[in-house]
Amino acid sequence: MKILFIHQNFPGQFKHLAPALAARGDDCTALTLKVKEPTDWKGVRVLPYTLPERKGQNVHPWLVDLDTKVTRGEACWRAARRLADEGYVPDLILAHPGWGESMFLRDLWPEARMGLYCELYHEAGYPHLDFDPEFRAREPEVQPLRIRLKNLNNHLHFPYAEAGLSPTTFQADTFPDEFRRRITVAHDGIDTNWSAPDAGVALKLKGFPDYTRETEIITFVNRNLEPYRGYHIFMRALPDLLRARPKARVIIIGGDEVSYGSAPPKGKTWKQIFRDEVAGQISDADWRRVHFLGRIPHDQFTRVLQISRVHVYLTYPFVLSWSLIEAMSCGAAIVASDTAPVREVIAHDQTGRLVDFFDRAALVREVCDLLEDPGARARLGQAARKHAVEAYDLETICLPRQIAWVDSIMPMPVVS
Repeated sequence: MKILFIHQNFPGQFKHLAPALAARGDDCTALTLKVKEPTDWKGVRVLPYTLPERKGQNVHPWLVDLDTKVTRGEACWRAARRLADEGYVPDLILAHPGWGESMFLRDLWPEARMGLYCELYHEAGYPHLDFDPEFRAREPEVQPLRIRLKNLNNHLHFPYAEAGLSPTTFQADTFPDEFRRRITVAHDGIDTNWSAPDAGVALKLKGFPDYTRETEIITFVNRNLEPYRGYHIFMRALPDLLRARPKARVIIIGGDEVSYGSAPPKGKTWKQIFRDEVAGQISDADWRRVHFLGRIPHDQFTRVLQISRVHVYLTYPFVLSWSLIEAMSCGAAIVASDTAPVREVIAHDQTGRLVDFFDRAALVREVCDLLEDPGARARLGQAARKHAVEAYDLETICLPRQIAWVDSIMPMPVVS
């Protein structure tokens, strides 16, 4: 089977699926912005496409998002047309449509079938919109109108796709019924053999003694430190945490950019804004117990999770982070926000502790309670790992489901 992958940052969510399909003998090609020259990656032929230079033009601000997606869709279509001119015809197109790249590909190959990675449909009602009153839109009555236009990209894809794939039920359920019926829920998968407890783990940070499982470590992880992932809530809880746990070390992982939600004021970062907000409440000695590691290699990231005594995860009702399930797989005792995507993977006091997203006092209380109770930490950590292995293991659960989904998109052969 000839399979064409479309992802602006390939492999992205296809990092396990694409090489698995190539390994079983499928002819796999990918179009992406990520590379500058054609290359091969784990059996997949990876081809670049580029965006055209565009002069500034007057576009209604509600249409800027769609304008960007149409630009990417056209650029990807032109690269695909060059492939078609060479005689390439895929049987199946597997695309993450979030950036618009796959918008016009069925016009080029009408007989190909299409499967979409359905990350999120933007819903206009609470709690998907204006969940956090601190960052409420200036004109809340306008937001549903803007969100409707933001979903045009989804609706431009739906008629051409046979099936969808979502990593969680929460994400799948955001989609309208007419497409939700075609979505299979299968998580991207966690390598639970890699993300596993390690009693002998040690973490080396320059200028500090090695941290081990004997060190009282509190961890907090985001791809980027921003309000959508509760960074402001955690930072405002930090002074009380440090006062309550004078021996604790706090490790914070995440970049300075914005993955989701609004950008900070020009020239600032969310990381620095909320660090500055609490700076006067924390002594210099206590700040030395707080480590901002930025973005780090995955092997070091895993050691941080393995060494964690209590891992804090906060999120708006939004896409669930891989890091939460990796922390579960490492056997961490977790305190997380009581929001819908988290409740799908954590049951309160069974596989972790849940607190109201905005309740900083409850967050501090639960973290301190677990730090005081090694029996509860062990119980929750073991249960969290068991659930991660049984529901999200890459090799035994998730990858087989993804491959079965791929095969289900293609018509059954006619037996004579």
